[in-house]
Amino acid sequence: MRQKVIKISARSFAIACALAFVVDAARAQGAASASDPFAAFSDSMTDVPAASTLNNRGQFYVPVFSSVRMGGGRTRLDFAVTLSIHNASGTEVLVLERVDYFNTAGSLIQSYLARPIAVRPYGTVEVFIAADDVRGGTGANFLVGWAASQSIAEPMIEAVMIGNVGTSGYSFAFQGRGVRIIPH
Repeated sequence: MRQKVIKISARSFAIACALAFVVDAARAQGAASASDPFAAFSDSMTDVPAASTLNNRGQFYVPVFSSVRMGGGRTRLDFAVTLSIHNASGTEVLVLERVDYFNTAGSLIQSYLARPIAVRPYGTVEVFIAADDVRGGTGANFLVGWAASQSIAEPMIEAVMIGNVGTSGYSFAFQGRGVRIIPH
């Protein structure tokens, strides 16, 4: 029996392995996000403190883009979006009370929390939106509501967008901004 040998470079093999890993991870997160978007991050979570102890609250606004226009507005580039919510405290639990996704018109697309969750000190949870989910449009955003029982380091909330057209890849990131009421 004659064997056929296929030669590939180490670089090509590494790229193929990395792509297989990314596709597998995206499938796993997609399956988890259908029922519980935070299931993949159970190691980052802990028990939620009693609601009566949560006396420190805040909100973050995070702009994201599920799509942008290019080439005179005739071409649309779609992005995969990862919203990362980091507990920047080394000692206190961060409770997430709201993670809501809005479209360009300001309409609620999806609420990711049915009930509050708690993130361990230095823990992180994420929400992933696939590039083919263009419901958000060019002016999508997240609103993240958080709470804590004690004084706490302000959470770090950021979004990373990644997309490609042909062989050109594009990526950028935004940090969320704390929502403060400005008196008149």
